[in-house]
Amino acid sequence: MSPDPTRPRCQWAQTDAMMMAYHDNEWGQPVHDSRQLWEMLVLESFQAGLSWRTILKRREGFRRAFAGFDPDSVARFGNADITRLLADPGIIRARAKIVATIGNARAYIAMRDRGEDFATFAWGMVGHVPVHNPGPVQASSPLSHAMSTALRARGFRFVGPVTVYAWMQAAGMIHDHEPGCYRHVLPAGE
Repeated sequence: MSPDPTRPRCQWAQTDAMMMAYHDNEWGQPVHDSRQLWEMLVLESFQAGLSWRTILKRREGFRRAFAGFDPDSVARFGNADITRLLADPGIIRARAKIVATIGNARAYIAMRDRGEDFATFAWGMVGHVPVHNPGPVQASSPLSHAMSTALRARGFRFVGPVTVYAWMQAAGMIHDHEPGCYRHVLPAGE
C-alpha cells in the first residue's frame, strides 16, 4: 500500500514515497530486539556521509551480504569476506565500514558473552523509555555522546555521536518527529 502523500509528516519524508513509507512504518518506532538494534546501527554506520535513501535502496543487499545481519556469522568473516564485500555492488563498498561492521559483530557477541544484552544496554542509556526532544532536531546530543562513548568502550567503531543520534532516532530511543507531523505525540504532561 502506498503512503498517503497528503498526510503531514516530518519535513525529510514529504516528497519521496520510499522515505514516506520508512517514516510511516519504521522510523522512530521503539525497537527492543537486540539483533534488530544491531542491524540498525550497522546501517546507520554505513550511512555516514551519504543519504539515508541510498541506504534504504541497498538494505536488502546489505542483509544478503551480511548474512541476514546475524552477528555470530558476521563475526566469523575474514579477509576473503572483506574482498567479497568490496566487490559487492549491492552495498556501500567502504573498507573501513566493512571492517568496522565485522568488529562490531564481535563487540556485540562479547557483550552477550559477558551477560550484557544489547537492547537492555541501549535502552538503559535512555532510562528505558523514549526521550522526547522538545526543541529543534539536532545532529547530536549529550545523550548520543554518552552512548557513543559507552559503545566505543565496548569495542564498537564507526559509532560517533552523530551516527549514534541518528540510530537512537530511528530505533525510537529519541522521539524527534516534528510538531506538524502526524506521528508527533507529546508525552503526557507536556
